Amino acid sequence: MRRAIVLALAVVAALLPEFVQAMAPVASEAAGPAAAGLGGALERAMGGANGGAPLSMSLQLLLLMGLLTILPALVLMMTSFTRIIIVLAILRQALGLQQSPPNQVLIGLSLFLSLFIMAPTLEQVNQSAIEPYAAGQIEADAAISNAGDAFHAFMVRQTRETDLAMFADMAGHDEPFASPQDVPFSILLPSFVTSELKTAFQIGFMIFLPFLVIDLVVASVLMSLGMMMLSPTIISLPFKLLLFVLVDGWALLMGSLAMSFA
Repeated sequence: MRRAIVLALAVVAALLPEFVQAMAPVASEAAGPAAAGLGGALERAMGGANGGAPLSMSLQLLLLMGLLTILPALVLMMTSFTRIIIVLAILRQALGLQQSPPNQVLIGLSLFLSLFIMAPTLEQVNQSAIEPYAAGQIEADAAISNAGDAFHAFMVRQTRETDLAMFADMAGHDEPFASPQDVPFSILLPSFVTSELKTAFQIGFMIFLPFLVIDLVVASVLMSLGMMMLSPTIISLPFKLLLFVLVDGWALLMGSLAMSFA
């Protein structure tokens, strides 16, 4: 039971930077006293090297369940999920479809495509953190730190320098960072989300454009024929579906989304 709790905490802490900083031997300035206190509680719950008595099983489960509640937000904001789900939603809107594919299908596609894209990062976490910890080669804090480094590297690669500079300036960091590894999560996270939103809307615009042309052509033809009362959406929908099928739109879109993270 203790090992399962430690592994779950390691996964959560790898995704949430404040936990990584709190578990480090020397807390950074950004972590603050509250994060240091949380790190001490986590260390006591796992029976850390300081020799403190571990918390009771009920408190350990309560702590674990509380940490697991933030996992959906972490999946949404710190992986490739955000970009993918926004692009798929824009595609459905461009096609003129209201509930097809349904939300469950879009979320499922986004989730499994995110797992495919994040596979190298997850494999790095497994090799550098989970397997060494399971073999007893490293301690829990080292495993958490290694896992956090893997997600940090992924987020840095997908973040624009202009967004990093903007949030660094708002945070009061006047000097540029010496290396990408020096960027704290408190600045990297909002920069990463902003970059993902911008990229998603850029891709969505390129997807929306050809379908908009079809809508304009159909609307012009109907107006020239005097069919004012006939909705252009009803006529343009089959043509947009035909265009999307002829160009193998799903395969093209999935491949392009995956390549956008390369």
